[in-house]
Amino acid sequence: MKRLAAVWSGAFVLLAASGGGASAQLENLHTQRAEGGRWCMADHFHSGSSSGQSTRAAAEREAISNWASFTALEYGSHWANGRIAGSRKMDCSNSAGSWGCQSEARPCRAFQAGDRRR
Repeated sequence: MKRLAAVWSGAFVLLAASGGGASAQLENLHTQRAEGGRWCMADHFHSGSSSGQSTRAAAEREAISNWASFTALEYGSHWANGRIAGSRKMDCSNSAGSWGCQSEARPCRAFQAGDRRR
């Protein structure tokens, strides 16, 4: 579990600084709630995937990067921070020496001024 958390955290440090070109209006399409010092989408998940990687670690990084890229595109980079994403899951498989993974998580972001802590 510590390894998974480290992979998620490392992948998003770079992506979180990249900025976001998403419409802020899209984030309001989903129910949000306060969770453990962050603001999260209550029941909306994004997924990412990878395939054809030579190691499990590389497959995990690619799947997380895929998750973060889509999340940042849709909602902005402040929602694509893996260190605070909710309900993180990673499923990987190896076939003939080739690794692939499926990642899933709920987008979360740090509290901002004006957030109502429900």
